[in-house]
Amino acid sequence: MKLRKAVIVDSGIITPFGNGVEPCWRGLMENRTAVVPLQRFATAQFGAAIAATISGLEYHANLSLVMQMLAQLSRSLPVPPAGTDLLLATTKGEIDFLEKYLLTGAGDPQESRLDRLLAKVAALFGVTGSKAVISAACTSSAVAASRAAAMIRSGESSSVLVIACDAVTEFIYSGFSSLMALDTVPARPFDRNRKGLSVGEAAACLLLMSEERAVAEGYSFSTEIAGWGMSDDANHMTGPSRESEGMVRAIQTALKSAALLPEDVGFISAHGTGTSYNDAMEMRGFHAVFRAAPLPVYSIKGAVGHTMGAAGLLEIILAQRALAEMTVPLTVNLQDPDEDALGWASAAAQTFAANKAALVTNAGFSGVNTAVVLKRL
Repeated sequence: MKLRKAVIVDSGIITPFGNGVEPCWRGLMENRTAVVPLQRFATAQFGAAIAATISGLEYHANLSLVMQMLAQLSRSLPVPPAGTDLLLATTKGEIDFLEKYLLTGAGDPQESRLDRLLAKVAALFGVTGSKAVISAACTSSAVAASRAAAMIRSGESSSVLVIACDAVTEFIYSGFSSLMALDTVPARPFDRNRKGLSVGEAAACLLLMSEERAVAEGYSFSTEIAGWGMSDDANHMTGPSRESEGMVRAIQTALKSAALLPEDVGFISAHGTGTSYNDAMEMRGFHAVFRAAPLPVYSIKGAVGHTMGAAGLLEIILAQRALAEMTVPLTVNLQDPDEDALGWASAAAQTFAANKAALVTNAGFSGVNTAVVLKRL
């Protein structure tokens, strides 16, 4: 059976830095954070009072926060071609509808159902093919991008639109606060003084096509999702395995899927939440796989916060930009790298050798791990 290449023909993001890749990329390269005092709801009862939110969104309105984000995002993406399939990735979707009902008695709590969100997203983006929701904790959109690439590689589909979204709500914030996972200052991934994550919100979209269809229909492209891997270490409901065996397995599977060796990777876009266990788990995994020499590693979460189900897709799109620029962004807020991050994570932008691939890693509750390999064509 002929295996088809899954190429990226279009993408878009909206983050607290604004609409599009450019403002977010500038924020990363200028070492700026969008994590600021949170005004959306009262935070006195929580362990922190900061988050990265998108300006102009109306909380507990008739339109949910994620649909407000997606409405803006849809205006920058053409209607996908006929027969395009849809994969929607999110952790909690329109949970603000359920919040509103519980707090005020207004509205319909059934509107928070993910199947209803899927129907709205399909209509908004004009998708005519099959539709499915993927919710796999904070690896949701990395799993969705991997599934889309697998559909194209196998010939199951020739065009897949991946949409990812999650918003900062009181429900989400209280959950992380109850786990004592929030830092009181903007997250400091891979820093020895890190004390937790910062919550953020974003929406992202990625249109993948088979190389044959993209060429036939006149789409331009420069990047392929070449490989992917997923594992679950089943260590704990929320905590990753201290031995990193799940992350190692996901990376090795992704490299095998891409027919690449560790030395073919030029840099790593890490999950890098800023929690002590996550960052240590990832670095231990990187050391285990990439033994020859340290690779440039970065996290975007000090800049935009942890965007939950949208994190993986956002990071894939920014890694594509890094491949195009031949530049690895710095890790925002990194000042004093942890011992195991020395020589890997940096407070300055880094370079990498030409013709190298990018690796994007993510991790989530239940011990789920993902790795996605991007290649320049």
